[in-house]
Amino acid sequence: MIIRRAKKRALGLDEPLLHENHKRPVTRRDFLAQGLIAGSGTVIAPTLLGLLANPRTANALSNDIDLQRSGLCNIQQGAGKVPFICFDLAGGANIAGSNALVGGPGGQMDFLTTAGYSKLGIPGDMVPRTSAPGAFVDSSLGLAFHGSRTGRNDGSAFFRGMMTKISPTTAARIDGVVIPARSENDTGNNMHNPMYAIAKCGARGELLSLIGSQSSDSGGNSMAPVSMINPEIRPTKVDRPSDATGLVDTGQLGTLLPTQADTVSVMESISRVSEFKIGRVGTGLAGSGDADAKKLVQCSYVKTAYQAENFGSVNVVNPTASDDVLVGATTPQAVISTAEMNDTELRKTASIAKLVVNGFAGAGTISMGGFDYHTGDRMTGEGRDFRAGQCMGACLEYAARKGKPLMIYVFSDGSLSSNGMADNSAGGLGKNVWTGDNQGTAASMILIYNPAGRPVVRLPGRQIGWFQGSGDVMASSHPAANSVTNLVELVALQYLALHGEEGQMATLFPNSVFANSTMIDRYAAFGSLSSSTPPPPPPGGLTSCAAAGAAISLNHNHALTVPVADLDSTMDRTYSIMGTADHNHMVTLTVAQLTALKTGPITVTSTSDGMVIHTHMVTVTCV
Repeated sequence: MIIRRAKKRALGLDEPLLHENHKRPVTRRDFLAQGLIAGSGTVIAPTLLGLLANPRTANALSNDIDLQRSGLCNIQQGAGKVPFICFDLAGGANIAGSNALVGGPGGQMDFLTTAGYSKLGIPGDMVPRTSAPGAFVDSSLGLAFHGSRTGRNDGSAFFRGMMTKISPTTAARIDGVVIPARSENDTGNNMHNPMYAIAKCGARGELLSLIGSQSSDSGGNSMAPVSMINPEIRPTKVDRPSDATGLVDTGQLGTLLPTQADTVSVMESISRVSEFKIGRVGTGLAGSGDADAKKLVQCSYVKTAYQAENFGSVNVVNPTASDDVLVGATTPQAVISTAEMNDTELRKTASIAKLVVNGFAGAGTISMGGFDYHTGDRMTGEGRDFRAGQCMGACLEYAARKGKPLMIYVFSDGSLSSNGMADNSAGGLGKNVWTGDNQGTAASMILIYNPAGRPVVRLPGRQIGWFQGSGDVMASSHPAANSVTNLVELVALQYLALHGEEGQMATLFPNSVFANSTMIDRYAAFGSLSSSTPPPPPPGGLTSCAAAGAAISLNHNHALTVPVADLDSTMDRTYSIMGTADHNHMVTLTVAQLTALKTGPITVTSTSDGMVIHTHMVTVTCV
């Protein structure tokens, strides 16, 4: 008798991952890691922030109420910190190697052995090598990602997803670091979430405290360090536009009264009545308890009046508002298309990005489920990593369009490894299959966008710590390599460094291993954003390089833009030509071709894609 095995198929992006060697899911984290439920978004926003620039012009409150706002209630603008969004990929995602390149003590370009990269999912014919500089390395975002084969779009899925959202101009203002660091697999014991630490560093928003859709203390899949948890800013749910608009809804009062000014006047009157009543009752609480309780009640009314004044329309926080560039009918006119809002992860991303980037919140967590994808194939993981990359790219591009800086931190609970077998299906791209959990191959990564220019990275190798040649984290390479609590403090150090405030580590985190000048100098990876490198002047007086219309053969709304600064690149560059088409192609320009563009047009062939597989001849011209 002949037994035929069923052909392995790719699991859908939101299809559950059921592993025979895993226990039956019991906790919410189990369900999230295996993709049985959707992830969540959280936003931390203690007190009020006019982040770098107030996103709207507000009228003043009445003098007496405004005095209470700024005095008794201390409702005031925050410290102007960089917006912060972290991605919590539940289940043990691959970050190191097949996405962000990792290397030995010399940094990302201190390449591992072929066997080491194989363990990290990279097949033998895609291994970066010193003998072939630039091969399978893409540094378009500063931080190096695993690059594609020549003429194909098959490198890092994170990178490919991001580049469907990020414009070339935005890409030239991004940089980052990768952090090799072990963490436990598929467990809630990873105190990974840095939200409370970022709040302690001064991140502030204009609305509520901690907002999210999970009932955990961190608001995400992984927990926060117990010592940092502040019960006053525990999460409230945000993972869709209605959650965002619900934060500023004044209820029926806003519809019954003819104008916003009338609504504010009523709220101010209620506050005055409350103040009058509170002054004539006693709570019976001892010591300062009486005054504290009265202050809490009174300031709640003052804050309500403030919100009615500043958020009279829910569109101020609505990611789908027609006056914003975040969500619209088509991309790239909008960062996320209306159709893409049907995807739970992109919808969640839009809601969080709207609040954080515009300063309504100081920091946010986006939890995404289903990253325990050691399914014996590669196609499942590639699809999920690609969508995660789209979400990351959407946040970065939205920050660019709003002219705001942004810090993104990507982490997961554990990781996974490969046995070296290849998945040669269309979705597997000939890459190594994922076969099992492996906490020893874990890493986190940070990406920074700065409108003023590419951020300064102090570490020449763009890597904190290192991997062994075998593809395992060197647990002694830095203090956070085997401690997720130290890892949270390390992330806080990077956040402070962006503001030139790394010297505050000893004050804010006095018990941290990083709370001394020696450790700060060694592990603060970024310079202050005020010292970022402006984009270089265009070579040879050229102002733009592009291809559109008839310059792309058989064109159906594709377009390409090449940053003029890339003409001096010392590495091959890969670009999207999606334009307003319903599918994407990539083109790779070698160093020689980029140099040749200074003197005349060059023609290259795109990768194949689309419902009907096809390619395009793309003629790039600089003027």
